[in-house]
Amino acid sequence: MRNMTIAALVCATALPLPAMAQADHSAHHAGPHGHQTDHTLQREQPAEGSGTARLPANEGAMPGLHIMVGEWMLMAHGAVSAQYTDHAGPRGDEKTYVTSMAMLSAERETAWGRVQLKSMLSLEPAMKARGYPNLFATGETAGGEPLVDRQHPHDLFMELAARVDFNLGSRTSLFLYGGPVGDPALGPTAFMHRASARYNPEPPITHHWFDSTHITYGVVTTGISGPRWQIEASAFRGKEPDEERWGIETPKLDSWSVRATFNPAPAWAVQASYGRIEEPEALHAGQDERRFTASAHYNNGLGLSAMLAFSSKNRVPGGTLTAWLAEANWDIDRANTLFGRVENVANDELFPDHHDPLHDRAFRVAKFQAGYARRVAFKPFELALGGAINGYAKPDALNAAYGRAPWGYTLFARLSLTG
Repeated sequence: MRNMTIAALVCATALPLPAMAQADHSAHHAGPHGHQTDHTLQREQPAEGSGTARLPANEGAMPGLHIMVGEWMLMAHGAVSAQYTDHAGPRGDEKTYVTSMAMLSAERETAWGRVQLKSMLSLEPAMKARGYPNLFATGETAGGEPLVDRQHPHDLFMELAARVDFNLGSRTSLFLYGGPVGDPALGPTAFMHRASARYNPEPPITHHWFDSTHITYGVVTTGISGPRWQIEASAFRGKEPDEERWGIETPKLDSWSVRATFNPAPAWAVQASYGRIEEPEALHAGQDERRFTASAHYNNGLGLSAMLAFSSKNRVPGGTLTAWLAEANWDIDRANTLFGRVENVANDELFPDHHDPLHDRAFRVAKFQAGYARRVAFKPFELALGGAINGYAKPDALNAAYGRAPWGYTLFARLSLTG
């Protein structure tokens, strides 16, 4: 495993890799059928999110460094965020920590289509396995125990993949995407790639309902796309990443998903997806998941972006848990941003102790968040300073564990490479 990790690091630094998270999302230029000299086609081509996901065309090209080397366009993006979070209540906690992501990619247009090489990495494995506080969040493990009210760190390798598009004519293409680490065709674009969550310092508590597969060891996706639509299917490994976050786990294709995306106008992207995931959670052996998601993304091209999403995950065997998410980001001007998020989720993992009388009971919880960021540009970087405050709505049955009125806040200083 160590040799595999070293080899992957060499490849990730020697090859042009794709961009880093918490970032923008893009159709780096005009896409498989566009031309850089055709401004109209560039505006109409949907932007690219995580994996093969689409976003509104108005989200535009990913900020970062773009360099032409022969016939290859090399792109680099990165961000590091120093954060302090404090959540009140019996289960609350505080922590100072750093999140990071780096993306390197290479892209080449050909007479028959397009080739992309993608990579995304993070140094978050350097933090302890328990990650950082995120009240009412659940998912994955630390020390063999389930993580509750915590957000796990991301893996070193978040993406090592490639995509090839083959022109079919009439601005339609057949594409193939895959690699040892990737993002299958399931759910909306991962939260760190959405403009609607660009400056939000906290992951959604519904992350494991919508985009928990954004780091998957073993992905193959194929599909057909046009300027306004895309239909795709994936085979991938269902098991979530383990606690050893520095290496690459053995790829396996035991799960599948399908996704359809519609871009009716440059401001919109609407997707619906369904997946059959084999044994995603380490502590729920023998339990598969059938997940359905639907989302609508909006970007007016003038600084306002938003997303509304719904997810239903049916455990087999087990019950069905649903979640809603709405979030927005408004760049008021060149220096000031307001953002917020509202989530509502039914979660039955808040009490993992089998002897607890509330074990396996589903509780519907809502989180309300609002925040502000002050942005300072000094090319090729941007520094964003800000914070977010949270409140929660929950059943009275949770008062003993969480208090009557739990709340929290996060302060952050985020440095990003914007070109």
